[in-house]
Amino acid sequence: MIPSMRSLTAEEYVEAFKSFLDHSTEHQCMDEFNREQMPNIVAGLCHCRSHRAEHALLLLGEFLAGADLKMIRILQAVHPGVFIDNEIVEPNPQHVAAYKELVNQAPDLQNVSFVWHQLTSLEYEQQVKQKGTHKKFDFIHMIQMLYRVEDIPNTIKFFHSCLDHHGKLLIIILSDSSGWASLWKKHRDCLPATDSGHYITCSGITEVLQRLGVEHRVYEFPSGWDITECFIEGDAVGGRMMDFLTGTKNFLGTAPAALRRRLQEALCQPECSSTRDGRVIFSNNLSMIVVDS
Repeated sequence: MIPSMRSLTAEEYVEAFKSFLDHSTEHQCMDEFNREQMPNIVAGLCHCRSHRAEHALLLLGEFLAGADLKMIRILQAVHPGVFIDNEIVEPNPQHVAAYKELVNQAPDLQNVSFVWHQLTSLEYEQQVKQKGTHKKFDFIHMIQMLYRVEDIPNTIKFFHSCLDHHGKLLIIILSDSSGWASLWKKHRDCLPATDSGHYITCSGITEVLQRLGVEHRVYEFPSGWDITECFIEGDAVGGRMMDFLTGTKNFLGTAPAALRRRLQEALCQPECSSTRDGRVIFSNNLSMIVVDS
């Protein structure tokens, strides 16, 4: 009997996500953004607070601790001697533990404090409102996390309200030019109902920001994901990639043959992927949206 399809558990998601990171240029894409845009973005943070020599950061998102620390180091370089009060909201305990380990191995973060909230963004919002304290932050980032929140407009509105004067909110989301956008738009019926996330890309976020009437800028950066192994029968790496792509445990082993075939055919379409040196490269283009306070 073929086992039934089900969503990934938190632990299974971590494994599938690692396979994605290992075979994509997601980190390189963010590094490029950090080099080209982040110094200018953080240069204007909260001049009004300079007398306190402190900046407050709130970081929400997928497990990208390395990217977080790079942003913190950029802030240190642009504002030397400034103490950084850094808070992280992350519901996955494995991600929290790995983040803490990275911090413990970093000798250059003496002027940075870290507070971890093992919560979802909604739980954090509820906790803040229950306590009646509304801490203000100079910089908030939401990296690849809005797919999983229950109410995207209200989530953005709340965290935008957490910005201090001159603060910046950075939202990193999949671009409308990515293969994900095409897949979700044209082949949604190929994806299992077990993946309950929001299928949203940059334009969906900018529409929210326009309705809120807040100033924002969008930066587009190319990124790719080598999914060649997805088409190799029995390949373990390809299996984990398909699990991440669909949010389903053992998708290739549990999905009906017709569904597997349709999804694999969709992945090969030019609006989703390109072929380079015999490898299938899925478009993982990212949009970096910088929102003013």
